[in-house]
Amino acid sequence: MLFLSNKIEEEKDMINVTIDNKQIQVAEGTTILKAARQAGIHIPTLCYFELAGMNFENKPGGCRVCVVEITKDFNGKPRRNLAPACATDCVEGMEVLTHSARVINARRTVVELILSDHPTDCLTCAKSGQCELQKLAQNLGIRDIPFKGEQSTYRKDMSPSIVRDIDKCIMCRRCENVCNNIQTVGALSAVNRGFQAVVAPAFEQDLMDSPCVMCGQCVQVCPVGALSEVDDTRNVMAAINNPKKTVIVNTAPATRVALGEEFGMPAGTIVTGQMAAALRRLGFDYVFDTDFTADLTIMEEGTELLGRIKKFMAGDKSVRLPILTSCCPGWVNFFEHNFPDMLDVPSTAKSPMQMFGAVAKNYWAEKMGIKREDLVVVSIMPCLAKKYESKRKEFYKDGNPDIDYVLSTRELARLIKQFNLDLKDMPSEDYDDPLGESTGAAVIFGATGGVIEAAVRTAYEVFTGKPLPKIDFTELRGMDGIRDAWVDFAGTPIHIGIAHGLANARKLLERVREGKEQFHAIEVMACPGGCVGGAGQPYHHGNSEIIKKRTEAIYREDLGKPIRKSHENPSIKKIYAEYFGEPCGHKSHELLHTHYFDKSEHVEISEK
Repeated sequence: MLFLSNKIEEEKDMINVTIDNKQIQVAEGTTILKAARQAGIHIPTLCYFELAGMNFENKPGGCRVCVVEITKDFNGKPRRNLAPACATDCVEGMEVLTHSARVINARRTVVELILSDHPTDCLTCAKSGQCELQKLAQNLGIRDIPFKGEQSTYRKDMSPSIVRDIDKCIMCRRCENVCNNIQTVGALSAVNRGFQAVVAPAFEQDLMDSPCVMCGQCVQVCPVGALSEVDDTRNVMAAINNPKKTVIVNTAPATRVALGEEFGMPAGTIVTGQMAAALRRLGFDYVFDTDFTADLTIMEEGTELLGRIKKFMAGDKSVRLPILTSCCPGWVNFFEHNFPDMLDVPSTAKSPMQMFGAVAKNYWAEKMGIKREDLVVVSIMPCLAKKYESKRKEFYKDGNPDIDYVLSTRELARLIKQFNLDLKDMPSEDYDDPLGESTGAAVIFGATGGVIEAAVRTAYEVFTGKPLPKIDFTELRGMDGIRDAWVDFAGTPIHIGIAHGLANARKLLERVREGKEQFHAIEVMACPGGCVGGAGQPYHHGNSEIIKKRTEAIYREDLGKPIRKSHENPSIKKIYAEYFGEPCGHKSHELLHTHYFDKSEHVEISEK
């Protein structure tokens, strides 16, 4: 399946159906569920999940929560059995009741049966208040579980990013669909049969022993608490309350266009200044911006790209092109697992988050006179794979990590609420210097196509020695799962590929591996829409408009920046003058670059 493809569908004939005595016209092949939604009629669902307009639909018809009564079928007679609305197509003249007494009784029975094999620890469940099963039970007025008996039990599985509490699995198979069909990771599948059936890694492995890349999209789509992120909020607050520690925080680009949703603000509201203010009130000693090291990433990655292109143009056949972006840890894990023969192709530049940790615990700590072991670096990220990334051993020095803790956007929202703060009431405050100054190029890292567009803004001027004729490379933007464009570097055509969603990345890289496609550079992001659709962001519940509005906000923030090219950031110029010397020099290679592993074999992470 090609994720996020904009495929033009053939026009279909219109048919007439009646739902709850309301006559409507729908396209032939429309399911009863979608027809009802088109008519403004609510049918509850549980296993069903769709990212509308993004070619992702999970409709196994397994839970039977969406059953409806068909009182008139294609033959003019009622259908004897109730039908799942998500998996039953409308036909001409069909008449449907969505909330008859028979339907409501069946739904209530289905939910009671699900609850009979479900833990009742709602007060301490990670999904409490946002659990779709809990909401269904409330809406159906279920106050008792009449079915008593044995409950299936499994052990918890905890990785650095994801917690699997499979006692809570309801076999909706959303996670399996997104993992296997959308991401093509293949870490999850249905195992066992009957009462013991559950979705788990193949052969019931732990996640760390499976092909899981920690992208966390399974967490984003899980309707219950079977999958959740590892919660580091207590560790962060303990560090803040330790008088011996200096605790600093950095915020990723995509967090500022999503955090407001947790406080009732419309999707796409930009809360950059309010977020900085809230973080200070939580007790962080300094509030910095990951955008600063996004600009730094462009200097390193862009220099590496230009170096390869120049060698290639000079006839050096050993040069490996295309260069692949390396900012997304889910993507990095994916190519380590699936393309070990191409480990010399990705940029060796660390991600902006890991660059921030390296800069903070070396350059900044030295300037401030703070010992490495007394400095705690916290990152606010839209991504659950970042939790795993921070634990990789190559990002430790003498047992001390460059990034100590990673909080998701959701975790930050919970912390802010615990402190009885409301983001809507926060004043707008600036980030601290010098690791808080950034450009518009850094902001767009949060959207698919943004990293490569930021790189082009700098690479063009460095390569040609001329100012850009335009700053906005709209040809690199969009939501198609796989895109390509040619950018003219003053007479030198540069071919760029872009993919988001790992199924698309696999498809594109396999074509490159087979020699069917040739690019100078490829950007890949694991999540739909890029970081704006990250697994640590507020739950979008299948509403692709939310991802679209976050993306639009990213580009609005870019437009509002006084400086929009990474190489023009004064603080970036200063750090090279004072500390690194030049991009991709000896000092920057030591701190800002990394290497990759063949993950067909197990790679250890730090236990700390």
